[in-house]
Amino acid sequence: MDNFLNFSPGLIVWTLINFILFLIILGKFGFKPILQGLKLREENIANEITSAKAAREEADKTLAEVKAKLADAHTEMMNLLKEGRTRAEQITRDATEAADVIKKEKIEEATREINRQKELALRELRTEIATLVVSATEKILEQTVDAEQHSKFINKFVDQVSQN
Repeated sequence: MDNFLNFSPGLIVWTLINFILFLIILGKFGFKPILQGLKLREENIANEITSAKAAREEADKTLAEVKAKLADAHTEMMNLLKEGRTRAEQITRDATEAADVIKKEKIEEATREINRQKELALRELRTEIATLVVSATEKILEQTVDAEQHSKFINKFVDQVSQN
């Protein structure tokens, strides 16, 4: 420990000379490459920061596009649902209308068939009544009535029966 506290002017001079030589050698050979390395490192960092900013801006644009596309898809989906509901309602209305038309046609057809059967039954009834009237008349009159008298008599009788 005594060596640390001893003051030696020669050692200080040589230490200063060595330090100055070190600085000169370092200045001649070391500062330029160190400064170039630092400048290159600074440029790389600046380029990376610029690239990161550009990537962030691109990511923000992409995010905005995706959000817009998602909103458009949602709107389109809602429109498709509305259109589907509208089509379903229209199909239901059309089916109901078609069923009503068919029902009316069937009712009209049934009514026509009933009227046709009614007319047929009335004709058969008239024929049967005519036959019964002719035979009753023959029995009453004990004579045969010709066709013309027969028709007049039947029509008159049927008209009277129809009015009752």
